[in-house]
Amino acid sequence: MKLSIGDIVPNFKSKNQYGEEFNSSDIIGKKPVVIFFYPKDFTPGCTKEACNFRDAYEDFKDLGAEVIGISGDSEKSHQKFSKKFQLPYTLLSDASGKIRKKFGVKKSLLGLIPGRETFVVDKNGMLQMRFNNLDASRHMKKALNKVKDLS
Repeated sequence: MKLSIGDIVPNFKSKNQYGEEFNSSDIIGKKPVVIFFYPKDFTPGCTKEACNFRDAYEDFKDLGAEVIGISGDSEKSHQKFSKKFQLPYTLLSDASGKIRKKFGVKKSLLGLIPGRETFVVDKNGMLQMRFNNLDASRHMKKALNKVKDLS
């Protein structure tokens, strides 16, 4: 399955960096949401991307949007990553790859690395942007510009 622009985003559940149950229906369809899938905690590109979203987090909040980062790392890894880099948003563990599959995020670099892809969902739960690029530095700017367009 691959989500396309205009599709309603499927519901998903996972554990956040504090081991708490997260249900996407609690926020999707209620406010704009930026969901960024990244390969791995503590790697240079992923750390840069996570910190870019951290540094712009207040801009997203001012526009009424929420930010969620998702990778296959454990809740414990996410907790350490979040604490070390003072990440103010939710990180979700997708160890099984089920959320990645629901969004149609493919592996990159010959299928060796989980893909890096960012989605912007409007307040009605409809997909408005899908950005797939290994260059971690471009994701936050693309997402912020799209959220600004929506508001």
